[in-house]
Amino acid sequence: MTDIAAITTPGVSFGLAGPSEKLDPAHLPVRGDLAHIRLAGKVFVPHYVVPMPHRVNGAGTQVFSAARTDAEVLADLPTGTPFQVLDLAGSWAWGQVGTDEGGVVGYVPAAALHAEP
Repeated sequence: MTDIAAITTPGVSFGLAGPSEKLDPAHLPVRGDLAHIRLAGKVFVPHYVVPMPHRVNGAGTQVFSAARTDAEVLADLPTGTPFQVLDLAGSWAWGQVGTDEGGVVGYVPAAALHAEP
């Protein structure tokens, strides 16, 4: 059996304090499996991710509520719009519009994005 004292960090408290903060999933990059690194210490998820900066290419694209074209459209993005990719899965990117907090969070076709240097 593992000794709990051996695997805890001495002098560090991980207790909960106060009520949970209400989250706005439309503008806060957090899912059940991962969140933006800036949310570490604010939300509890298995993985925190450093965003990969991208821009919308071609004729623009749309942000969807799910990784499918028949999902609700959350926003229209013109060419050149910054998009912070937090997850790439198949032909979809999940992330947040813009370069700072507050942009719409959702799914964009990965082919509609190009990575910034």
